[in-house]
Amino acid sequence: MAVAIDLSGRSAVVFGVANQRSIAWAIAQQLHAAGADLTVTYQNERMGRSVLGLVDGMERTQAVECDVLDEESVVAAVGAAASAAPLGVAVHSVAFANRDDLEGAFSRTGVDGFRTALEVSAYSLLPVARAAAARMTDGGSILTLTFHAADKVYPGYNVMGVAKAALENEVKQLAAEYGPLGVRVNAISAGPLNTLAARGISGFTNMHEIHASRSPLKRNITQDEVGSAALFLASPLATGITGHVLYVDAGYNVMGV
Repeated sequence: MAVAIDLSGRSAVVFGVANQRSIAWAIAQQLHAAGADLTVTYQNERMGRSVLGLVDGMERTQAVECDVLDEESVVAAVGAAASAAPLGVAVHSVAFANRDDLEGAFSRTGVDGFRTALEVSAYSLLPVARAAAARMTDGGSILTLTFHAADKVYPGYNVMGVAKAALENEVKQLAAEYGPLGVRVNAISAGPLNTLAARGISGFTNMHEIHASRSPLKRNITQDEVGSAALFLASPLATGITGHVLYVDAGYNVMGV
């Protein structure tokens, strides 16, 4: 028997929307369509011009500026979401590394570039989780976005692979910590998608083509498929799932060659 997902009466906050091609935006749309009161965050005023246009006219939706490395800013964004309805979902879709640290020899990564990638892409989940879990008084779901490079070497991904590996370990630790509170923490490992962040990866086009040719489904995924997986993990259908990395990659991760 099919079960409709209904998130009405709950709020969701999605960190890291950049534009209409963002994975974060695809997830936000699915949560909103399921009835959640939606809050999306953008990094700065420049990003805000695009994001504010996306939410213009949407009911039960607001967009706020947020620096995920500023705990007060994160707490304020979560508070804004929780003021609309009890917080049920928080999505962390934030990653950044300097372009120079995504190319060339990984061993040449400098300490500043390493720190930037790890702080923005991995550490930032912690303030988001702290703030969200504190407002999830009736349990909830925290989600983040990772990539197969956490486990395998992808030329052109370099230090970001290290950041994603750290992020996945954080998911497990946070799941253990917040489980007694009824708060679940999971990650989605999405296949390559043509987003603003992806265009900063050297060789992305080749990566995209290889995934399509070698994956069991013989195609690439879509933003909507990631959004649907996030909606599932955020919903009552997934109340027994935590500390898990869900691959949404057309099956590419299972292939040996």
